[in-house]
Amino acid sequence: MSKRTIAGFLASSLLALTLLPHTMCGEGRDRVYPAPAGEPLSSQFHVQVGGDTAPVYLARISALTAQQRRPLRAIPESATTTTSFASFDMDGPVQVTITGTAPISAVKVLPTARGIVPAVSGSNVTFTVNEPGQLTIETNGDWMHSLHLFANPMEKDIPDPKDPRVIYFGPGIHRVQSVQVHSGQTLYIAGGAILYSEDSDPKAHPPVLDVSGTNITVRGRGIVDASLCPVHTRSILKVSGSDIRVEGIILRDSSTWTFPVRKACGVKIDNVKIFGWRGNSDGIDLCNCRNVEVTRCFLRTFDDLIVLKTDKGQGELRDVTVKNCVLWNEFAHALSLGAELREPLSDIVFSDCDIIHDKGREWDLRVYNCDSAMVRNVTFDNIRIEESQRLISVWIGKAVWSKEPERGHVDGVVFRNIHSAAPERAGPYAELVGYDAQHAVENVRFDHVAVGGRDLRQSDVRQNPFVSNVTITP
Repeated sequence: MSKRTIAGFLASSLLALTLLPHTMCGEGRDRVYPAPAGEPLSSQFHVQVGGDTAPVYLARISALTAQQRRPLRAIPESATTTTSFASFDMDGPVQVTITGTAPISAVKVLPTARGIVPAVSGSNVTFTVNEPGQLTIETNGDWMHSLHLFANPMEKDIPDPKDPRVIYFGPGIHRVQSVQVHSGQTLYIAGGAILYSEDSDPKAHPPVLDVSGTNITVRGRGIVDASLCPVHTRSILKVSGSDIRVEGIILRDSSTWTFPVRKACGVKIDNVKIFGWRGNSDGIDLCNCRNVEVTRCFLRTFDDLIVLKTDKGQGELRDVTVKNCVLWNEFAHALSLGAELREPLSDIVFSDCDIIHDKGREWDLRVYNCDSAMVRNVTFDNIRIEESQRLISVWIGKAVWSKEPERGHVDGVVFRNIHSAAPERAGPYAELVGYDAQHAVENVRFDHVAVGGRDLRQSDVRQNPFVSNVTITP
């Protein structure tokens, strides 16, 4: 479905009114977007932003504890619950007031690195947001039913819905099968718009948003929802091509990988928010890509969060940067390469990210080489981890994901300024595993890695004989 909807045109005048900024006491401006009629909203939280009411939406999540979910590959919908989220734009400091349904005795605002200290009075929590970013608010120790607060930069240069190069969805609920976006086009999903995908074809399952070509933009403040799709049918957003930008939207409840990027070059993903609870609902999968930047995103999914892969015959992956993201790891890896590594990967940087929760069974930071790829020059830098089950792994071997008889190689992995606030634990904080003398892990550096309130020690790192040149500083 690539044509603009009639509803989008009818809503354009409403959007123009909605986008007028509101001023708060001369400090900064905020912009909220009313929820469309008929959309279920949270009854747990009420949110005021600079005096304006921001709708609080729901997203489905696992209701199982970390221990209950650890042996599973997937969970039934009967074992889920909902979390809450609200979104607004800002230009300068704004005051946020959150009201719960009961008196609040304790509150956390995550990431802790933002340094936000709220004021609590009865059932109200108040604080100032000084800059855009992704926040999570937990009240009375209830981490599962958190409130996720998405403070966006003020949206500018709204596309013209009459422009023939624009696919425009205005405020309201839209039912779509698959939206095709081609070279030179802009797909705009306005704040207050929700695209629900319906999967009525038992054989064809294209992504909800199918982006392919050159010079393409996908942007807005709206929501794309795949909750009506059967499991393992549709990704929400697939990207391939070059010079592509995706910014600002919220992706909710994908039936499989949420946001795969395949054989793409020159892609920028900025300020995208993702929720997923189903098995294999990875967040962002970068496959055989070059020159990709992922920045200021939020992910809370049941499988891998941001993961890099290379399929056979599809080309190398190189020059990828992931930075300034906030991550909630529900099941697998937070920032990783693998498992499917069948073409070379090089020059990869994960930096300035916050892992605010880890309820998973895998490793937070991992190079997981299950096939034949050569992996070179990978850096994890300035990563703040507030909860961790297992921290760091560099691994070569055979696993259920392996398809090739040959094993790979890893040369050059740096873990720099990694700070895990998780309590002291038994067992290693890091594992380094080569396959054999010809398929080895080489040149791994730990530079100012802190665990459990102290510096990483040699005894914290477990390695086998096929690992060489490991350094720990200090």
